[in-house]
Amino acid sequence: MKFVGDRLRRKEDPRLVQGRGRYVGDITRPDMLHAVIVRSPHAHARVVTIDASRAAGAPGVADVLTFADLGSWQPAGAERATSSLTPGDAARPLPIVPPHPALRGKNFHLLASDRVRFVGEAVAVVVADTRAAAEDARALVDVAYEPLPSVQDPTAPGAALVHDDVPDNIAGRVTLSRGDVAAALRSAPRRASVTLTIGRGGGQPMETRGVAAEYHAMAGLLTIWASSQVPHQVRQFVADLLGLEPHRIRVIAPDVGGGFGAKLIVYPEDVLVPLLAMRTGRPVRWLEDRMEHMLTATQERTQVHTVTVGFDDEGRLLALGDRFVHDTGAYTPRGLVVPLLSASMLAGPYRIPNVEVTFDSVYTNRVPVTPYRGAGQPQAVFVIERVLDLIARETGRDRAAVRFANLVSPGEMPHDVGLPNYRGSGNVVYDSGDYPAVLRHALDMADYERLAKACLCARDAGRLLGVGLACYVELTGVGPFEGATIRVDAASRVTVFTGVPSQGQGLETTLAQVAADELGLTPDDVTIVGGDTLGIGQGIGTFASRAAVVGGSAVALAARELRAKAVRLAARALGVADERVQQHGKVFADRARPERRIELGQLASLAAVAGATQGVPPGLEATQYFQPEDMAYSSGAHVALVDVDADTARVRLLGYWIAHDSGRLINPTIVEGQIQGAVALGLGNALLEEARYDETGQPLATTYMEYALPRSDDVPPLAIDHLETLSPLNPLGLKGVGESGALPVPAVIASAVDDALAGSRAFVNRIPLTATTLARVLGLPRRA
Repeated sequence: MKFVGDRLRRKEDPRLVQGRGRYVGDITRPDMLHAVIVRSPHAHARVVTIDASRAAGAPGVADVLTFADLGSWQPAGAERATSSLTPGDAARPLPIVPPHPALRGKNFHLLASDRVRFVGEAVAVVVADTRAAAEDARALVDVAYEPLPSVQDPTAPGAALVHDDVPDNIAGRVTLSRGDVAAALRSAPRRASVTLTIGRGGGQPMETRGVAAEYHAMAGLLTIWASSQVPHQVRQFVADLLGLEPHRIRVIAPDVGGGFGAKLIVYPEDVLVPLLAMRTGRPVRWLEDRMEHMLTATQERTQVHTVTVGFDDEGRLLALGDRFVHDTGAYTPRGLVVPLLSASMLAGPYRIPNVEVTFDSVYTNRVPVTPYRGAGQPQAVFVIERVLDLIARETGRDRAAVRFANLVSPGEMPHDVGLPNYRGSGNVVYDSGDYPAVLRHALDMADYERLAKACLCARDAGRLLGVGLACYVELTGVGPFEGATIRVDAASRVTVFTGVPSQGQGLETTLAQVAADELGLTPDDVTIVGGDTLGIGQGIGTFASRAAVVGGSAVALAARELRAKAVRLAARALGVADERVQQHGKVFADRARPERRIELGQLASLAAVAGATQGVPPGLEATQYFQPEDMAYSSGAHVALVDVDADTARVRLLGYWIAHDSGRLINPTIVEGQIQGAVALGLGNALLEEARYDETGQPLATTYMEYALPRSDDVPPLAIDHLETLSPLNPLGLKGVGESGALPVPAVIASAVDDALAGSRAFVNRIPLTATTLARVLGLPRRA
């Protein structure tokens, strides 16, 4: 295949990343090199030879790197700053996070060695003075391939092997269970079975991935600017593979134009670019173009579930058995996280006494699968909500009534689902919530009974209107920890350093509010610095709806410690007891004699030289790490009104109502923005977006001409309201919200389309519900 990048010439802003009103780091120097990647055109092939000699001699080319060079590379220029740099480390595969005893894991090498396993896998990298020169030289790298049979269907992988030492292509097989499902199914008054399929999709951030790196050989210091959700993990992987001590590496992940999971893992380029900067002795930058993103950024969602459910005449769930196949792609950078989340969260907000879920995570010759906004949970919600709609159909009961019959009640909190959580740290235990109240509120907002009657009347008149509903629980606030350092300087400036970088969620505003509230200041008094490993030594990152819950809790704890320290210093300076100190913003005064006062900046100056008599450690700063005991669970319910056009096989949304509970709301506007964005993403998953491949593994959606994203007119006005049941698991009572809105959207759309097609007894069992899929449901002629 021909890469669009080979012929594109475009002006680019030479400044990769931007901070708050300033560019971070000097990465606009004239000696900047530009890297482009030679990528495989085959889904599966043996790499026979690579001849880079013509490319290496091309004008402006500084370096060409293949796998053969990874075991013997050396830094350019001065003596190595650290003796622990071990040649050969870079030839190892990237680590897999997290491990799992059932996992037969495989991860990327920085460059493919003797095999390529998906279209777009990196084979070589060319570095030149300009991007245009690098792209021209890329075309001169001669790679001889021997094509091999590929695995494309995870449900029938055939004889071909993605990895020779995984003879059945199964990356992992896991069973989670509670009770005796077989016996409960045998004794159940009613049983039903269904097969449900979820298609592939992926995160589409406005800003694609990018990395820049600069190595200071004399000091032995490496600075990396990365469009990443996990800067501390980038530092760890670079240290491991390049042989540097972590303190010699600074990773900066400033404002990033969206993430959605596509920037969650450490990719080969995140390590290759720093290696090239060290090897050439010059700053190096790589920017991903959109086609590269469509080819190589990790994806998610593909699963096929075969479900059998036992229930009674009232629609009460008695037993649920599910066996599903999960397409994990060519590698497992995040282990079994996605299918484990689908399996462990399958029960949703419902009480199911007997559950058994088994999955096979299967290697295929497609781009690897890692968490994408929702991370396995949209699949779980789709399955359980489709099952409940099926039960309603089988029993003749209203869909809402079936849900109310099964919802966990607030009196059962905390509720142990009985299935191990995806981290293997115990069972899934819902910490708090009122699931019936959330559903009731969503139905009231939509005036559900009136809508249902109106849809029935419309269908009698020939118009296919339908109303759907879906409930969900979202796992949030994942550990193991997050930290915050808060520092005050002599100018009274308050800076918070956090390990959770922002990709546009408004974290700077949210965390500033938390810090300001605890410090007795205003948000304008606080500056948030996220995504800089120099600011705080340890961090996990921004994903899994955890930033506010875990990162915000760390900020709150550090702010409390800092405020107590400031009061203690003020008391010593004023010669009064701590309880006599009264704070007014940045001023601390003697309560009895308000004219005796000291400012925050003066306290910072005192703290800088604090001795034993002050009773505090030096520096007006505090660092705290919050380590949650367990995960906090958000919940909600969505109701949707759709219009199905049988002639064009299109679904149009006419109304959408959301009731949501994410604990205490720090900033309701930001929470609603997160829900709105997540619903828009969910609509793409439900109706439009599908990463398709042909039988040889060639991707069929490499531009936005083939991969349809929702437009503004596809998203109806959203009515959103909130309940607040506080989580007991963190000091602020928070639950996460970033992914919640996306979870039930495919399920609620399927429910509404079923209702619109009630006269035909159609049942939506596959998403996305594209025009082609809906035409099949409607029995229309096959479309391309």
